[in-house]
Amino acid sequence: MALQNLRGRVAFVFTEVDFDVDQIVGVKNIKLQNVEELAKVAMQSYDPGFHQAVRKGDLLVGAANFGYGHPHYPPMRAMRHLGIAGVIAESFSPGYWRGEISMGFPQVACPGILKLVARWDEIEVDWAAGLVRNHTQGRSLPFDTLARADLDMLEFGGLIPYLKRVQPPAA
Repeated sequence: MALQNLRGRVAFVFTEVDFDVDQIVGVKNIKLQNVEELAKVAMQSYDPGFHQAVRKGDLLVGAANFGYGHPHYPPMRAMRHLGIAGVIAESFSPGYWRGEISMGFPQVACPGILKLVARWDEIEVDWAAGLVRNHTQGRSLPFDTLARADLDMLEFGGLIPYLKRVQPPAA
């Protein structure tokens, strides 16, 4: 089984180094459990019209050490609920990376991505070629190779399905 390429628009570009994803929903909303409520508060301080503009398959782009801070799940649960298909960043905070990969949510480390894309550009992550392609601008850039276990977790849809397929059933 091979990963399907990600293809969508750049729904937002987070240019802040060490971006804490909790800011997506706001720290005061981090304990919300209902994904509908989370989605309603998501991105309000960045783009109040985000909910109307985002489409299924769109992608987020970030700067270096994206996900810095406490790797809480609610912000990215809200993003997935809104249709975001993955995140491409200059680099990632290790705790954030591990948590989102284990959820089966694609993360792509691509040094130079901030210079490759602009908001609403149509882009594609070509897993086989190891490239992020900007179809709007006609340019591309290689991304960092993912570890085999990370690729497998993404292919199987997260850590639990990965373990169920890799581990033999208990007798």
